[in-house]
Amino acid sequence: MQRDLKKQPLRGIVPPMATLLLDDTQLDTEGTSKLINHLLEGGVHGIFILGTTGECTNISYKLRRELISFTCKEVDGKVPVLVGVTDTSFHESLRLAGVGRDAGADAVVAAPPYYYGLGEKEVLTYFRKLADELPLPLYLYNMPSHTKTMLSRETVLELSEHPNILGLKDSSGQAVYFNSMLYAFRNRPGFSLLVGPEEMLASCVLMGGHGGVSGGANLFPKLYVDLYNAAETGNLSEVARLQELVMEISAEIYSRGSYGSSFLKGLKASMNVLGFGNGFLAFPLTAFEEQQIQEIKEKLPQLGAYRYSKTK
Repeated sequence: MQRDLKKQPLRGIVPPMATLLLDDTQLDTEGTSKLINHLLEGGVHGIFILGTTGECTNISYKLRRELISFTCKEVDGKVPVLVGVTDTSFHESLRLAGVGRDAGADAVVAAPPYYYGLGEKEVLTYFRKLADELPLPLYLYNMPSHTKTMLSRETVLELSEHPNILGLKDSSGQAVYFNSMLYAFRNRPGFSLLVGPEEMLASCVLMGGHGGVSGGANLFPKLYVDLYNAAETGNLSEVARLQELVMEISAEIYSRGSYGSSFLKGLKASMNVLGFGNGFLAFPLTAFEEQQIQEIKEKLPQLGAYRYSKTK
């Protein structure tokens, strides 16, 4: 069942689902099915595949198509499915969006094409043309650390006038930028403003944001759903308690080693320890070695978030 997200604006926790692989050529369908059920049981409000946490740039188009079809079938309309179509090729983005439409996805998400930095006019032209030709609604994805291009406040405001552009996922990590968006859209609640860095989730929702695309929800979905609900209802004591658990995950799981992909290595290793996938990362990324995995095995049971999940 495809939802009309123009009438039902996206809100809540929409995990960027990790892509579980057996190797570089095979999707782990058994593990993916288990992970999807885990997310749904945790109460998430949507699922976002083929984002940064989903290793979107490192897996083949064949695997991307398989993942889109498999995920939509497994979710079976229970929550919206968003498909990442970010690519250096405009036409490959359109092709992936077509796969999403045919599979029953609800929307697509796109960051600016990476490699070449784009000028403001080029960004506007690109996203307008993309939104015109896409078969599904579009959410903008601001990820300047990976794309070289920052979606300015003015650009987002202009693009938001397009009827097929429904919201923004901001992974810039800049609180001032996100707050400026909240102010700019204060009278337009139908345009969804979602934050990427989970460390910022509570504060952004308290200020009027609509939710988060939180990678840690792959591990403990109910923790992030509960934090969102606490912030959305203004339960500050509960926000403070749950925020501490989220920060503990960030400090103990995402910050091991000095890799640009440390967060992803830590996340996938932790998922493996919890029984979701084998920890494999698509080439050229590599999984943690045994010593680091052992450290995570020892650390996970000590995390407050781990104990929290066991009591819910």
